[in-house]
Amino acid sequence: MYFIGYDIGSSSIKAALINADDGKALSVVQQPTTEMAIHAEQDGWAEQDPEVWWQHVCTATRKLLHDHPDIETDLIKGIGIAYQMHGLVLVDKDGNVIRPSIIWCDSRAVDLGRTAFQRIGANRCLEHLLNSPGNFTASKLRWVRENEPDNYERIHKIMLPGDYIAFKFSGDYNTTISGLSEGILWDFKKKQVADLVLDHYQIARSLIPDIVSSVCVQSKVSTWGAKATGLAVGTTIGYRAGDQPNNAVALKALYPGEVAATGGTSGVVYGVVGEPIFDPKSRVNGFAHVPYTENNPNIGILLCINGAGIMYAWMRNQLAGQEVSYEQLEEAASQVAVGSEGLTIFPFGNGAERMFENQNLGAQIQNLQLNRHDRNHLVRAALEGIAFSFVYGMDILKEIGMDINIIRVGNDNLFQSDIFSQTISNLTGSRIEIAQTTGAIGAALAAGAGVGYYASLEDALQHLDIIRQVEPEQSSAFTSAYGIWKAQLKQLLDSKSL
Repeated sequence: MYFIGYDIGSSSIKAALINADDGKALSVVQQPTTEMAIHAEQDGWAEQDPEVWWQHVCTATRKLLHDHPDIETDLIKGIGIAYQMHGLVLVDKDGNVIRPSIIWCDSRAVDLGRTAFQRIGANRCLEHLLNSPGNFTASKLRWVRENEPDNYERIHKIMLPGDYIAFKFSGDYNTTISGLSEGILWDFKKKQVADLVLDHYQIARSLIPDIVSSVCVQSKVSTWGAKATGLAVGTTIGYRAGDQPNNAVALKALYPGEVAATGGTSGVVYGVVGEPIFDPKSRVNGFAHVPYTENNPNIGILLCINGAGIMYAWMRNQLAGQEVSYEQLEEAASQVAVGSEGLTIFPFGNGAERMFENQNLGAQIQNLQLNRHDRNHLVRAALEGIAFSFVYGMDILKEIGMDINIIRVGNDNLFQSDIFSQTISNLTGSRIEIAQTTGAIGAALAAGAGVGYYASLEDALQHLDIIRQVEPEQSSAFTSAYGIWKAQLKQLLDSKSL
């Protein structure tokens, strides 16, 4: 038996074919091989054609089938879908896309969301939605209503990107609670679609598709979907989740106290709590996690750090160049003691940081001593500064009531650095598990739970390949260095607020 998982990103579509018996990937393919275009007719806009996503899904699926001619399509029993969060897809009564999708990084609805937060009431929004309506899917839909009334009148259903791909496979309109929550369309207090948002934005509830569980028999591949992809008619769609909840699933961060983190160009910390909680300062977002149920309301608290790996890549390019590997930089940084002999770097040069209440601090290098510090100090200070930023963010999660027991990460980002990983482990007191997996693989395994082959998500992920563990060590040097960094950060924040 086999499962296929898809990861519908804004750069590419990835598809993975999994052997159910051992949970191993037989193939992972990407379409297109170059990045998909993001269209921006105006400053701050970002749109993509959902039909292009579907075309690449079809191409990727046919490539998987072509590469494994010995696997009969009726042995592929489940489909899992992960997707870029917060996008808006609109279809008419015939299932045709009305306009390009307004995707996650589009900022046209910021002012609408800000106004809604004020008029609905900040406390009411946080208590019911865990978030401000902000620049999320509901606000983007209101933008369409105000600015494209003809398009709005044609809407039969609104969908998130993953909902649309599932619809193309099956012809069925449905969504999930987790998906609705990422669009700020789920009321956690009333445990229903968020009427307070729909009423404020004057959006008809009939536009919301039927709700299915994130992990279940959601729908079946139709005759049309089978013809387009090469899969068998009746193949079950058994799983769907946004990319960050799915990344947590792929890394087996399912239950309270477990954290999934990524350290790419930007950093993400996604921690699981056992009840709806929110940050009064709105420095983080809360969404229904994949295992969310009425009796077990597991919430994923999402914290973003815009300035992360981009700082380290900049440092590499400026100091060493592309010909120097990150492994060589790691070796150079290891020659310097913890704390970088007083040199401090703040990596926040990639836009406003939500964890600082949307202040734009810029990247900063402080206490550079020309007769003392060299390239190795700069490299170590950059790694430490990014790691300290992650710890600072996790301190926010602890502040609002989260316990952090374990941090689970993939093996394709900053966590490959021993300095970076050990710094975070020591300062949080948490073990870090580094796994070899991808979002598409996680979605495929979760589909196995959805169709009932595995007893649970936990059972589906029993074969997760943990390639390294980092255990926390007691070290006053790390604590001292982080204390200095935080004190200087406070001075910087105070100076910006004057």
